[in-house]
This record gives sequence, structure tokens and C-alpha cells, in this order.
Amino acid sequence: MPITVPAYGKEAAGRLASMADVTADDGALRRFLHGLPGVDAVGLEARAATLGTRSIKTTAKAYAIDLALSMIDLTTLEGADTPGKVRALCAKGIHPDPTDRTAPKVAAICVYPDMVATAKEALGDSGIHVASVATAFPAGRAALPVKLADTRDAVAAGADEIDMVIDRGAFLSGRYMDVFEEIKAVKEACARPDGTAAHLKVIFETGELQTYDNVRRVSWLAMLAGADFIKTSTGKVAVNATPPVTLLMLEAVRDFHATTGVQVGVKPAGGIRTTKDAIKYLVMVNETLGEPWLTADWFRFGASSLLNDLLMQRQKLSTGRYSGPDYVTVD
Repeated sequence: MPITVPAYGKEAAGRLASMADVTADDGALRRFLHGLPGVDAVGLEARAATLGTRSIKTTAKAYAIDLALSMIDLTTLEGADTPGKVRALCAKGIHPDPTDRTAPKVAAICVYPDMVATAKEALGDSGIHVASVATAFPAGRAALPVKLADTRDAVAAGADEIDMVIDRGAFLSGRYMDVFEEIKAVKEACARPDGTAAHLKVIFETGELQTYDNVRRVSWLAMLAGADFIKTSTGKVAVNATPPVTLLMLEAVRDFHATTGVQVGVKPAGGIRTTKDAIKYLVMVNETLGEPWLTADWFRFGASSLLNDLLMQRQKLSTGRYSGPDYVTVD
């Protein structure tokens, strides 16, 4: 079903409006982004490593596994995708473990725009969202009218969420206002005539951004432009989500919320394959942002291969035996 982007409270709206001068023109935006504190790379990586050593056992681990399951955006983004494959993925999202109906359903099914209607029909009233990549995913190399048409098509087909990619070339060239205006335009294209709107996830492709300082800058830029979520990667390049980069984005979200009162979600994507990895990320969220972000409304995993490992670990906790990969479906 369509979801309505929550309206900001009066205080948050006022505090966000007070930052309008920051985005008044290219010079102001540049001064703000380059005025953000520089990232202590050694400190960032050390903290991410330390948080990754936290150990979670028994009931806490079982809770974390179910929480991680409920945060997955189960994805198929291949040129060979078929309606049958999308329907099968939707069935898996609704009942990840056919032998145990207590296993939580996933947060969303993510597909290309032309498969949105198929996913929407297959999911029915399950409550699972349909997410669609757009804006010439994954490269983002298209004219703005094409990107906006891509977005509007997906929203018209019923997408609850849009995952857009920024123009990394524009950002790395220092054309920050171009990137800002593009995100704003895509955000507007997410709106429906009935007043509802698809949530907008903005993908940075952090593996191509070269420095931690750039990750901090683009995080603030996207949030100022209206992103509902900020997302690390497309999963289509060599370097995708990493703990230090995700921690940095979580810290940017924390600071943005402290400044504006506006809550923004985070989605690490690509390269997160094991239960141990997922728990490390959940610990980071809890330690950096706290319990309000520990829901699928504000944190997601873009990691379809993670699902099977979570299911195997869940089976081991309930039966005492490690079932192995033959006991879960292969996507």
C-alpha cells in the first residue's frame, strides 16, 4: 500500500528552514560542505573495528537475527530477470523459511521499474514494500528528464520506495548544486496526486567517492535535499558497504538530526553476507543512533545473500543443529 512521508513537526520544520541559506546558491553550499569537520580516518576505522568485536549471545542473538531479517531489502537487479523470478522472490520475502512461519518477513522487494507491477501484485496485502531502482541505475549516466521519467514510471506502477543514484561525476567535479537539485527533482517525482509519496533512498556509490570527507559531504548534501534514506552502494562495483563508511554515514545522520530534528534512515548495501556481519552493523546503529533507528523504517540491509545465512543461524538456534545451505532456497 502507498506510504505517506511523515510530515516534519513544527520545530523540525523550523530548524530545517533555518538552514535554507546553506543551499541558497552554489557558493553557500560549497562553503558549508567544505566547512564540515574533517574525518579522522584512523579514529573512524578504529571505532568501527572496536564495535565489530562486540559479542551477542543466546536470546539477544536470536532477537538480532529476527531484526536483521525484517530489515532486508530482498533484491533482484539482473538483465535476465523474469516475472517468474520476481514472483518467486516475493514468495520468499513473505515466508523466508517455509518450514517455520514464525520467521519475520523482509522489509521490501527491490526490482527494476518494469517489474514493479509484478512485485506489487505478488506481494498483495503482505505489508512488504516494493522498492524500485531508478535514475539510470547503476551508473546514473542519463539526462535529468530521463531520470525523472524513470522515477515517475516506477511510482505510477506502485513503487513504495525509490532507490536513486547520484551523479558521482558531478559530485567529484565539485558541482554540488547540480547534485542537490537533481535529488530535489527526483524527490518531487516521488509524489503522487493523492498526496502520498514513495520514500527516496539516495545511493552514493561510496566505493567511487575516494575519501571519507567526501562521504560526509555527500551525506549532508543528500539529507539537505530531502533524502528519506542515505544508502552506501549499488552493489554493482568492487567496493560496496564497509563498516567505517557506514559508521560515518550513521554519524552524519546523528548530527543532522541534532541540528534539524529530521530523522533520516541508512542503508548499507553490497558485501554484507553473514549473520556476524549483520550483527556488527546493528551494534553500530545502536551505539551511534540508538533504539529509534533499530527498525526497518530507519535501517535496511541491501544484501540478498545475507538472508540465507540468517535463516541457517536461526535454525541452528532453534534446533541446535546447523542445517547448511541445502536447507534454504537459492535465489
